[in-house]
Amino acid sequence: MGVDKFENDELIRYSFPDDVWFHVGGNMSSAHVYLRLLPGMTIDTIPPDVLEDCFQLVKANSRDGRKTDRVTIDYTAVSNLRKAKSMDVGQVGFVDDRQVRYGQVPAKINAIINRLNKTRTERSVLEMKAEREHRDEELRDRRKLELQAQARAIEEEKRRRKAEEDLRCYKSVMKPEVMQSNTTQTSSAAEYEEDFM
Repeated sequence: MGVDKFENDELIRYSFPDDVWFHVGGNMSSAHVYLRLLPGMTIDTIPPDVLEDCFQLVKANSRDGRKTDRVTIDYTAVSNLRKAKSMDVGQVGFVDDRQVRYGQVPAKINAIINRLNKTRTERSVLEMKAEREHRDEELRDRRKLELQAQARAIEEEKRRRKAEEDLRCYKSVMKPEVMQSNTTQTSSAAEYEEDFM
């Protein structure tokens, strides 16, 4: 979670594309809250209690939202966030508005906020930057291995097709060293026929 608009800007830069971004809807200012999804999880499979925790955290850390009874929370994948150069620090837009999900927070639940504050751990922007670089490096390595495996599969397919083509065109049979011509034949036709039978 970003503590101010400058840290929010840094969080946008170093979050993972599949992280989920939460913010109070409308024109209210609030902290940017990010949820890192477990492998295989999507924005649609986030457990309801985790969503409620994120909603409450956003509401509690909104200057205007904490004073309002009912608040709408916008959330979307970080890959759907757009940061234009003309935007203020910490401000974002959406690439596709249809990918934005909405949630409602009728009232602040202090028990959730207290539980989250007790279990909170803080990481610096440098730690987040290092995590992002490590993840990007792992993805590059994984992609490199996938491309190498594809190249090996393509080469193997080429070898297999070449072998099949060689079998169909009799190249292995039609070698000059195993071919015989009747012009180099030293025996008569009758002797040759006798040998054949």
